[in-house]
Amino acid sequence: QVQLVESGGGLVQAGGSLRLSCAASGRTFSNYAMGWFRQAPGKEREFVAATNWSGSRTYYADSVKGRFTVSRDNAKNTVYLQMNSLKPEDTAVYYCAARANALGSMSISQYDYWGQGPQVTVSS
Repeated sequence: QVQLVESGGGLVQAGGSLRLSCAASGRTFSNYAMGWFRQAPGKEREFVAATNWSGSRTYYADSVKGRFTVSRDNAKNTVYLQMNSLKPEDTAVYYCAARANALGSMSISQYDYWGQGPQVTVSS
């Protein structure tokens, strides 16, 4: 079992930045690929970004490419999502997820454990 605890959500103006953190516990963190997903009101949960076990490979949704950066620190059992140039359409609940596989994935169904999801609100 892996427990994921996110932090760093909040309210920010358009054009601003936020950094989300996701701390993992319970199993060897470096055995897991990590992903970030988001869900806006009335919409399905969607992929945002992912990283492989080491952080050497990263994947992004087209909507966030060039603005968001996913990274991880295996020594701290933590994955991060740095969000820059935020837009109102980035408003959502953001979830981190762990996949019991070394390779990252953009598919929700490939992830085994989920965090609770902090709210990110971007005002115009």
